[in-house]
Amino acid sequence: MPKIAPPPGVSDIFPDEAAAWLQLESAARKVFGLYGFGELRTPIFEFTEVFQRGLGGETEVVQKEMYTFEDRGGRSLTLRPEGTAGVMRALAATDAANGVEHRVFYMGPMFRGERPAAGRKRQFHQVGVENVGRPASPGLDAEAIAMLCHFLEEIGITGFNLLINTRGVPSDRPAAEQALAEHFRPHLAEMCEDCRARIDRNVWRILDCKQACCRPFIEAAPDPAQFFSGESRAYFQKVCDLLTEQGIPFTVDPRLVRGLDYYVHTVFELTHSGLGAQNAIAGGGRYELQLPGLRTPIPGVGFAAGMERLLIVRDALGVTPPSAPVPKLYLASLGDAALAFNTAFAAKLRHAGISTAIDYDAKSMKSQMRAADRMKAEFTLVIGDSELEAQAAKLKHMADGNEIPVTLSLDGVLSALAAAETK
Repeated sequence: MPKIAPPPGVSDIFPDEAAAWLQLESAARKVFGLYGFGELRTPIFEFTEVFQRGLGGETEVVQKEMYTFEDRGGRSLTLRPEGTAGVMRALAATDAANGVEHRVFYMGPMFRGERPAAGRKRQFHQVGVENVGRPASPGLDAEAIAMLCHFLEEIGITGFNLLINTRGVPSDRPAAEQALAEHFRPHLAEMCEDCRARIDRNVWRILDCKQACCRPFIEAAPDPAQFFSGESRAYFQKVCDLLTEQGIPFTVDPRLVRGLDYYVHTVFELTHSGLGAQNAIAGGGRYELQLPGLRTPIPGVGFAAGMERLLIVRDALGVTPPSAPVPKLYLASLGDAALAFNTAFAAKLRHAGISTAIDYDAKSMKSQMRAADRMKAEFTLVIGDSELEAQAAKLKHMADGNEIPVTLSLDGVLSALAAAETK
């Protein structure tokens, strides 16, 4: 049968891979729950203006990468390119808009029309956290960073680098933007086409450019934070102090701005050498997000991690992935009477919590044992007319061939399996 590939930038996740994904999801639920966060599930698509207003119309995501379409009612809809805007849209209908704190996390697929690369797909998956509603607080910012580091350690990722910076507040930015524009403008002829457009549209995006021709001018740019107010610099210093008190190492990177316009105060990014050139595995920060219908932005702090990238880093570190589920027991049938018995017996075993496989078609013993091997069943139980008559059989351990006599009852097989596990 010819293989039909999925569209470029998306991929199938088969059971042997899904076990690793489930492990990451379980770790997220465990760690985030320790900090008082509950799971929120939002739609995969939203009204387009949720992202246009929430992320900023001049961001690269909104300008170039969103999958936007018109439904049959003439409404403009967009597949979610990130998780925060949809979460904030959902929480805007709660008392979060009145300063009440909401702690939520999310996970699931996101969509961006990027050029596919290792760890970067057009349908990718994120796990993220949002603490929404409370006014800006250095303590909450530091807690979000600490929780992200805790999660990475829980899934076996070590050796990551934490970069942090401050974006200040909107009133800080005109002086910083003027200084950046004055620095870059004399060099525009030597810079990439995107940066030549960004200088008037959004000069902050230049700091995020990865083109080799632009990097020398970016490295020589003034630190925007020197133009921020004393209050903004003190806020950031408090975040740094709290991280130091918790023993979390970090590097202040004055070029770190992140790619979305809603950030204020603290921004952060975690990188790892196991990912290659595109080495960011997670990031986030504090934000004020303006949504349609709201007079004032809603404050929050959060982060997101790309699950594909986390799995790549785990592989590079040699973290052993979990195995896909395999049957504990395979029931082999010799004859119609045995097949009828095994069909009913399999149901009882499954309800008792024993993963059980059975072939419902009358096949040869050789064929059934091949199937048990292919499924990697831990034990087999062969039942034929003589076993039914004696109400007894032999439980075979597939790894070493040892056989244990058992009675053909639910309690008998459960006891034998339990005894075999203790040996």
